[in-house]
Amino acid sequence: MKRYLSIFALVLAAAFSLQAQTAPDAAELTRLLNEFLAGAGKNDAAAHDRFWADDLIYTRSAGVRTNKEEIMKGLRTAPVAKPGDPVTVYTAEDIRIQQYGDAAVVAFKLVGNTTKADGTKTVSNNLNTGTFIKRKGKWQVVAWQSTIIPRTETRCTNIIDRN
Repeated sequence: MKRYLSIFALVLAAAFSLQAQTAPDAAELTRLLNEFLAGAGKNDAAAHDRFWADDLIYTRSAGVRTNKEEIMKGLRTAPVAKPGDPVTVYTAEDIRIQQYGDAAVVAFKLVGNTTKADGTKTVSNNLNTGTFIKRKGKWQVVAWQSTIIPRTETRCTNIIDRN
């Protein structure tokens, strides 16, 4: 009997795993993410308003928790970009989507390419994970977590220091 229960548990776990990996709305979620990232580099308040749900919980890479109201307030009070200000373009790499009905988890590597007026370029990398909920036919983010990916030499040093 235990053997049959074990087999049943494995089959059930596999079924849930397959459901999570087949994301019927993956194309739509990827499009929403890319549209948001295009607007985020320009501090586009409308892009943020569409993307974030009103009940958002956002944990920044600095370990600070915030919400949609605070994000929108920051966008409204941000100074207007001037010629010569650094320009950052955000893109998503290694996008992974797991959908559970009207909920989806979207994880990806955020790449920020910043160009300064003198032509100097820098690249930043974060791992981001967002939980989307579909309400009234519209996907929005209700939870977000961002983690800075340390530079390679920092990661190697940390590994060496722990050994």
